[in-house]
Amino acid sequence: MEIKLKRNAKIAVGAAILSCFLGASAYASALLPNKLPLTPVNEPEFYGSPTSSIASAVALPSGAATFSTSGTVPPLLNKDGKTVYERYGDTEKQGEGILLNIEKQLKEQGLSMKDVIYLRVYVTADEAKKGEFDYQGWFNAYAKFFNTKENPTKVARSTVGVAGLVNKDWLIEIEAVAAYPIAHNQN
Repeated sequence: MEIKLKRNAKIAVGAAILSCFLGASAYASALLPNKLPLTPVNEPEFYGSPTSSIASAVALPSGAATFSTSGTVPPLLNKDGKTVYERYGDTEKQGEGILLNIEKQLKEQGLSMKDVIYLRVYVTADEAKKGEFDYQGWFNAYAKFFNTKENPTKVARSTVGVAGLVNKDWLIEIEAVAAYPIAHNQN
């Protein structure tokens, strides 16, 4: 009798695990825009809500070549400035300067901001904002480069509040990942 109970318990545990796996698979397949098994994509595909300014995910074609920047920091506006805002600007101004620098780096690689698929952003507290993170300043800078008439791309993005960056005047640092167009990959 004891052996039969142990065997039945093992079967019940196995059935429960299988049920969880199948349930999770069905749940995941309902969330993914492609049906499982996933169909290959021929160019980057951006997923997410049409009303959001960012993508929730990006799928790349197999073998897609990418270009990644290191953490890019704000340009110095005035070396003789008395405050961080005179030297580098506020979070929005710093974000704009960084994105212009990233745009230049991309151009040197034959890419543009339309090719950006992901941004990782680090924001520090801003004393002028009562020591709070100026996320809205960053969002304003982003909105000048992405999800616009000129560049409708809505990238996947992470924005993280951090204790500090290498230079105490920097309020923001950005890393970018861009995907080379498929025609470029075939050369």
